[in-house]
Amino acid sequence: MEVRVFPSRCQGTVQAPPSKSAAHRVLLAAGLAHGETLVRPLAWSQDILATIDCLRVLGTQVETGEDWARVTGRGGPHADGPFSLPCRESGSTLRFLIPLCALTGREATLTGSPRLLERPQGVYRDLFAEQGLPFRQEAAGITLRGPLRAGVYRLRGDVSSQFVTGLLYALPLLPGDSRLELLPPVESRSYIQMTLDMLARFGIEASWEDAHTLSIPGRQAYRALGEAAVEGDYSQAAFWGALGALNGPIRCTGLRPDSSQGDKVFLSHLAAFGARVVPLPDGFAVTPAPLTGGEIDLADCPDLGPILTALAVFCQGESRICHAGRLRLKESDRIAAMEEELRRMGARLSSTEDEIRITGGETLEGGCTVSCHNDHRIAMSLAVAATCCRRPVTITGAQAVNKSYPAFWEDLASTGARVEKQAED
Repeated sequence: MEVRVFPSRCQGTVQAPPSKSAAHRVLLAAGLAHGETLVRPLAWSQDILATIDCLRVLGTQVETGEDWARVTGRGGPHADGPFSLPCRESGSTLRFLIPLCALTGREATLTGSPRLLERPQGVYRDLFAEQGLPFRQEAAGITLRGPLRAGVYRLRGDVSSQFVTGLLYALPLLPGDSRLELLPPVESRSYIQMTLDMLARFGIEASWEDAHTLSIPGRQAYRALGEAAVEGDYSQAAFWGALGALNGPIRCTGLRPDSSQGDKVFLSHLAAFGARVVPLPDGFAVTPAPLTGGEIDLADCPDLGPILTALAVFCQGESRICHAGRLRLKESDRIAAMEEELRRMGARLSSTEDEIRITGGETLEGGCTVSCHNDHRIAMSLAVAATCCRRPVTITGAQAVNKSYPAFWEDLASTGARVEKQAED
């Protein structure tokens, strides 16, 4: 699908969609519990559908409705023989479930898109090798077999926190106690904390011993909740915050001010750039103001990289986005993708392996066709930038937003942006 975004004046209120990060975690915990948990609200993104498909393969009963899922778990993953999990394009689904697959003692194959299966899984490969367990990553899928054993797990703290989350979900179900020793620096701590908070909701004990060590008692059981709410998504709200700073005013609601989501930090970045940010009881409001570039550290918020890059293009002066290297290993090489497409729109920026430098402050010409590189966050970031160009911008592969935010184009249009959809040839 192609979407043409025209120069537009935007204003209004957008309800943040349910948090994808929280939804993965609550669905997984509910599936590991004995009994029934009603999970809502949910947005039916491709990533969440992948997690539900995989839970069903592992013996969990999942009934779905308009914005809810009734999850009936059996107390852990179950398999009567070799099995395959269809992870689609979801890195969270894949990495969260690998350790749980290893609890079954059966051969498991995790499949997905070519890009997903190219993403590095060396952390798990090394951990499985240390325990003498098979782990094979090929173009057709990842094949492994357990069982995992309780004990001390040592892994780097500067790679994806998804590996840590996967182990935190599985290790409490083992018959012995375990520890996770994370080699410093530990990045994306907020995502690890989100996992710990979710485990606690379902009755699982896991905690920090010190700044680099997590303690996970074994012989635990997940407790069904009856009903579990999914909070709003600060990662997706960042697009509305940026739109408000560039082209608002925009209000975004449906968010918890006390959320542990690390991407909430984007509000501080907006304020540091000079935008007027007003907190609300259930969200925030952002109004345009003269914007000035600065330095942003993505170590704990890598998913904000694309939209902050797009925002910096319109900030006067120089901006530097550092600790950005993990963006190269996402659904696309996000550094290369944003650099290529924003340049096409008229921006001035350059990159190294781990940082992006932007010279901003000018209105972009637009009047071009750009690719989202099959990446939802690239598509949404380019769309926000396109509303501020002199001429319309056509975004190809715009259906990529279905991975995380299926209603994005409708929500963008609701703010007054002129958005025209058409099928690609």
